[in-house]
Amino acid sequence: MERVLGIGGYFVRAADPAALGAWYRDCLGLEPDENGMWRPEAGATVFAAFGSETDYFGARAQQTMINFRVRDLEAMLVQLRAAGADVAEETEDMDGVGRFGWVTDPEGNRIELWQPS
Repeated sequence: MERVLGIGGYFVRAADPAALGAWYRDCLGLEPDENGMWRPEAGATVFAAFGSETDYFGARAQQTMINFRVRDLEAMLVQLRAAGADVAEETEDMDGVGRFGWVTDPEGNRIELWQPS
């Protein structure tokens, strides 16, 4: 059986794609090249299906949520707050998994940030 090798891309709709791209660059440090290619550091990727009634993604209209691995969750959240980003107050610790925090991008997409254990 053929299998996928990894995530090849993640695409979002945006009223202002250039502004949203700039937000991801300026707030999260995501710097793709002129073709949109970004080469993340190697690490675990979680794929999980959630029930259709979940509130975990934020707004019910949001059908997916991207999770970015970070080296230092607390430093990232401080950086995002300093930039005026919509950062959730709560964080979550999962034994053996890591720490989680959330930010909502300017288009209303909730993003999960994960500092692996």
